[in-house]
Amino acid sequence: MKVIFEHQSHPSGLGFLTKEYIQTYFTSPFHFHDLYELIWIKKSYGKLYAGKKIVNFNGGEVYLFGPGFGHCFYNEKSFIESGETAHAIAIFFKEDFLGTGFFDNTEYVKVRELLNKAIHGVQVRHVDDQVYTLFSKMLQEKGMNELILFLQLLNHLSQLPAPQLEVMNETQSAMKLTNKDSARLEPVLKYVIENFKGDLDSKKAAELIYLNEAAFCRYFKRRMEQTFSQFVNHVRITHATSLLLTEEWDILRICYECGFKNLSYFNRQFREITGQSPKEYRRAFQGSNESLIMDNQAD
Repeated sequence: MKVIFEHQSHPSGLGFLTKEYIQTYFTSPFHFHDLYELIWIKKSYGKLYAGKKIVNFNGGEVYLFGPGFGHCFYNEKSFIESGETAHAIAIFFKEDFLGTGFFDNTEYVKVRELLNKAIHGVQVRHVDDQVYTLFSKMLQEKGMNELILFLQLLNHLSQLPAPQLEVMNETQSAMKLTNKDSARLEPVLKYVIENFKGDLDSKKAAELIYLNEAAFCRYFKRRMEQTFSQFVNHVRITHATSLLLTEEWDILRICYECGFKNLSYFNRQFREITGQSPKEYRRAFQGSNESLIMDNQAD
């Protein structure tokens, strides 16, 4: 198992690092690190597990995660089997890459506000071409030119209207799991997201981390602040929201495609998680590409 705490550092000792990922599919496990991460998903789609949220992600989206914010981009099987290549550009940076307290200056209050939001995870909505251009140019530059482009990018994002900087976890600050917990739960999260369309078994999940079923259920709820079945339902309902907007299938087919066996249970879970019925959700978001961000609900 890979170490779930990931440390990124620039070989020159600079406080920020630009990396390009071109892979068959995204391979990074559920992880967190001690840096900020600004990432453009240039091409890919799947499920993003971000803090205590599960969302659909697609190509063209931009996210900003603060230090300690647990996250992972999981590609769906359909993407992997398509033969397409996952492509992303990520910028990792220290809060003090320009010196301690630099962004506390009143002249840079907007950047400070952006960084504060990132502790909870931020999705940039309605990304404009200037953001993509600055990301791309950073790959081509080094030294002072790269730094200038990065500052332009931070400044541009910080000036966006508040609705375009959507906070993903209103009540969660830093990641609560320890390195050991994250590493231990990684195969369980992977098992669910890769197999949610079929039968999922808490006993099988327990075996993945060498616990009996009862001990596993207690451990999962204590660490993830939701039951295993709640997590499974969140993944399935997240997928359902995507199908409701991208396919013309009837509700029953979507129910089965997401791993549910009973339509009334699917409808009940959908309303509990989203606040709407599947039909209401489809009508409300018809013609919109917005991804749904869901709060964890208690039993």
